[in-house]
Amino acid sequence: MASQDWFDKDFYATLGVSKDVSAADLKKAYRKLARRYHPDANPGDSAAEAKFKEISEANAVLGDAEQRAEYDQMRAMGPGRPRFTAGGGGQGGGFDDVFGGRFGAGQRPTYSTAGAGPAGYDDLFGGLFGGGGFGQSTGGFRGTGAPTKGRDYTASTALDFATAIKGDTIRLQPSDGRPLNVKVPAGVMDGQKIRVRGKGEPSPDGGAPGDLVLTVSVRKHPVFERDAMNLRVDVPVTFVEATLGATIEVPTLGGDPVRLRVAPGTPSGRVLRVKGRGVETAKGTGDLLATVQVAVPSHLNAAAEKALAEFAAALPQENPRLDLLDRAKI
Repeated sequence: MASQDWFDKDFYATLGVSKDVSAADLKKAYRKLARRYHPDANPGDSAAEAKFKEISEANAVLGDAEQRAEYDQMRAMGPGRPRFTAGGGGQGGGFDDVFGGRFGAGQRPTYSTAGAGPAGYDDLFGGLFGGGGFGQSTGGFRGTGAPTKGRDYTASTALDFATAIKGDTIRLQPSDGRPLNVKVPAGVMDGQKIRVRGKGEPSPDGGAPGDLVLTVSVRKHPVFERDAMNLRVDVPVTFVEATLGATIEVPTLGGDPVRLRVAPGTPSGRVLRVKGRGVETAKGTGDLLATVQVAVPSHLNAAAEKALAEFAAALPQENPRLDLLDRAKI
């Protein structure tokens, strides 16, 4: 949101606080109102949704010390004196926190404005990701007369695990513009940032527009975990399968199960590797790592107990912990 629009909005009144409210009390007031008017708590209530947008906007400005000071100064000047502002790292973007498209509710990006200087991110469509931050742009006109770049918008959104691994196109809906499709390349990691060129705030003086910087968080999967380019999964096997050997089925992400051979005498913790069934990106493809977990039966009938006792009696009298105890004395 451009700072000249701040003349028309009383953010303190929106949050129901005084102008000298402390940061802690401001946060409490915002959280109370956010819980009351959040769209998830008021499904289908357009009035509550509009109120939630207002309090979110007010908190984004007043919750940032730099923007709050600037807002207070602007309000003190009175209307009719617009000026351009520096592109700091505040949270007062002109976008709504609505995430549409095929992924359904729960994947809602939140937007803010940020500085538009050099960034450590590669262009989204180049398929590369970086971690570093980006500097602040200087609002207004430079002494050299060169036009300034518009401020960046920042957004964050949560992706399903499979979407992050396989890649897809997500749809963002700004509150004051047309929907924006953003391509998420395969293999995006939790916390990574995607820069979409030219989708930020327009320049105040005819320069290039800012960018949209999207921060991705990845939801956990109930079965799979990511390990760099590999996927990990724990696979239970029975005591008999681990002892005598067996061929078992192992799940894959988004595909049919694969069959793996468990060698006789396989212990818990042994890792079986499935080549090429991990994370696939332009830089390469990882593997699926299946960790064997021997499942010990918790209930045995009389016949099974007798057979197991006979089995134990037939084994050599060995203590598998002797080496562990000896090494612990070193």
